[in-house]
Amino acid sequence: MNKRDYYEVLAVDRGATEEQIKSAYRKLAMKYHPDRNPGNQEAEEKFKEATEAYEVLKDPRKRQTYDQFGHAGVGAGGPGFGGFGGGFEGFDLGDALRAFMRDFGGSGSIFDDLFGMGMGSGTRQRRTVRGEDLRVRIPLALEEINTGLEKSIRVKRLVTCDACDGTGVAAGSSKKTCPQCKGRGQVRTVTRTFLGTVQQVSTCSMCRGSGEIIADPCPSCGGEGRVRGESTVKINIPAGVASGNYLAVEGMGNAAPAGGPPGDLIAVFDEQEHETFERHGDNVVMELPVSFATAALGGTVEVPTLDGSAKLKVPPGTQPGKVLKLKGKGIPHLHTGGRGDQLVRIHVWVPTRLEAREREMLEQLARCESFKAPQGGKSFLSKLRETLGV
Repeated sequence: MNKRDYYEVLAVDRGATEEQIKSAYRKLAMKYHPDRNPGNQEAEEKFKEATEAYEVLKDPRKRQTYDQFGHAGVGAGGPGFGGFGGGFEGFDLGDALRAFMRDFGGSGSIFDDLFGMGMGSGTRQRRTVRGEDLRVRIPLALEEINTGLEKSIRVKRLVTCDACDGTGVAAGSSKKTCPQCKGRGQVRTVTRTFLGTVQQVSTCSMCRGSGEIIADPCPSCGGEGRVRGESTVKINIPAGVASGNYLAVEGMGNAAPAGGPPGDLIAVFDEQEHETFERHGDNVVMELPVSFATAALGGTVEVPTLDGSAKLKVPPGTQPGKVLKLKGKGIPHLHTGGRGDQLVRIHVWVPTRLEAREREMLEQLARCESFKAPQGGKSFLSKLRETLGV
C-alpha cells in the first residue's frame, strides 16, 4: 500500500514550524490513541500513521532527507542519506506508543487530556537525556566522490565512564528517588488568580527530569556518567555526494549523562577544488587546448577523465569555445544509478612565433574566403546551455 505524504497525514503545509507539527500531531494522537479507541483497528492505523509522520518531520535532518527523497529516503533499504539508519518498515503499534510516550508521556501533559490523570495518580514522567550530536567536516577530492569510499576518522567525544558504566554512581552506592518531585521527574505548581486556578507542569530542577538523584557520585566522572575520550569511526561515503551533503553515524556522538542514549556523529562533506575539472551538478567541465590544424581539419585527441584517459573526437571546423561531450564520464548520480557527462570546452592554441614560410602560408590562407571570420557568435555559457539542454 502506498504511504500518504507525511505533511498530508498531519494536515500541515511543507513550511510548517516544529511547533505547528507538534501541535498537529498532538491533536491526532488525542483523537486516535488506542486507549481512547479500544478495539478500533482503523483508529490504531491512523495513530501509527500520524506518529510515523511526526517522528520524521519533527527531526530537522530526517525532514530534510524526506523533503529531498520522499519515503525512500527514510525507509529501510532507502538511501538513509542524512544518516537515519533503519527506516520505518515494520513500524508497529509498540513503536508508535513508545515514540508517543517519549515526547508526551507522563502526567501533566497530554496524558491529563487523554485520561484525566493528575500528579496524584502516581504516574511518573522521567525525562531521558540524550547525548549531544557532533559535527565533523570531511574534505573529498572529485576522484573520491567519483568512486565512493570508506574513510576512518578520529573523533574526540564524550564516552561512557568505565568506572561506573555510565550510571554516574560511585561503586557500592545507588541512585536515590528525587525528594523534590518524588521520582516523577516533573513538578506541578498551582497559582490562584482572579480568573481561577492555573496549574503549570515543569521539569524538576533537582533531578533534571530523571526522577533520581546521585548522592554519592562516581569519582572518575563526577556523576556525569561520561568522560573525555577518542574514537575511530568508519564512514561509508557513497559515490555522487556533493558539498553540504551529510551522513549521520548513529550513536557515535557524545555519550549521554547518566546512561541515556548517545548522540549521533554528523559527517558533512566538503568538495575540494580540482585543478582540471569543475563540477556542475553531476557533469564535469574542463578546458582543452588544441592546435589550429586539429580544430580546422578535425582529429582525435586524448583527454583526462575522472576514470583515466579517454579519446575525444574533434569534428572538422571546430570553433574556439565549442563544447564537446564525453557521455557518462561525469559524476555518478547519487542513489539512482547512471552518471553525468564530461563537457570539454575547446581552446584553439595560436602559436606565438612563426617561421617565414609558416607566415607566408598563413597569409595566403588569410586571403581565402573560407578563412574570413563571421560576425557575432555565441558565448561559452550559451553553448554550455545548448549542450546541457537547458
